[in-house]
Amino acid sequence: TTRILSESSQRKTICIEGSFEGNTSPAIVILEKKPFSGQNLKNILNTESILSKDFINDIYGNYECFPKLEYNGIKTTIIHPATEKHIKKFESQPIHLVEETPDLYESITYPHLQTEQFDLTWVHNILEHKSEVDRIVFEDSDPTNGFILLPDLKWDGKQIENLYLVGIVNKKGIKSLRDLTGEHLNLLKNVMEKGCNAIEEKYKLPRSKLRVYLHYQPSFYHLHVHFTNLKYDAPGIYTEKSHLLTAVINNIELMPEYFQRATLPFVLKETDKLFLKYEEK
Repeated sequence: TTRILSESSQRKTICIEGSFEGNTSPAIVILEKKPFSGQNLKNILNTESILSKDFINDIYGNYECFPKLEYNGIKTTIIHPATEKHIKKFESQPIHLVEETPDLYESITYPHLQTEQFDLTWVHNILEHKSEVDRIVFEDSDPTNGFILLPDLKWDGKQIENLYLVGIVNKKGIKSLRDLTGEHLNLLKNVMEKGCNAIEEKYKLPRSKLRVYLHYQPSFYHLHVHFTNLKYDAPGIYTEKSHLLTAVINNIELMPEYFQRATLPFVLKETDKLFLKYEEK
């Protein structure tokens, strides 16, 4: 049995929950149409592609194009076995904006994070070179200010139009924006500088064409920074979710305890356990 968790015509994605034959553990499959690449246009606009006519009216014609199989792939992400937290994450639900004061963070959010968060084994596997070593784009091994830069799961690592990389810091124990203080400025500046330089060197995309930011709340609680193509309408780039790294650095330079004193907004789904705790308050 399968069911659709969510779908987006804008992003051309669909998330499905189901199970594989011979295995009862739940799985999530995310299907995403790839963006067009100028490099592949000649492989689509040629005589090997099949055109099916819909209609013609004067100078306007509508067709459906069927390119060769290798140019019609669908990016597929599989999470298996998927936990209830994964399912809730991808399931379409009503959402609410929460204004988190420092007091609310200490009394509600932080205690919740101590018991309810995604397992970080996969993050530690990357940092310890147990997994995804061949996907690493750049690495600074410094234990305090270093990080590993690699493609996000949402990116195929090829098409620059939707470039999306993640910088995962080596230092453990920094969960989110709320933990950042003046002592982390060198770390943040290092991620910004070396991350942007590595992307420009490998993908020829300069810093002025990159969006570099952090999420709050993040999807997992080990500090990481997102690097996306500025033209790409990536998930989670809106003002209630993302904080530009340059602004984060500037705020801390102005006030080292800024993120311990600021009210931070974030969005929660209606069935999220954290939202239910805020509702009880």
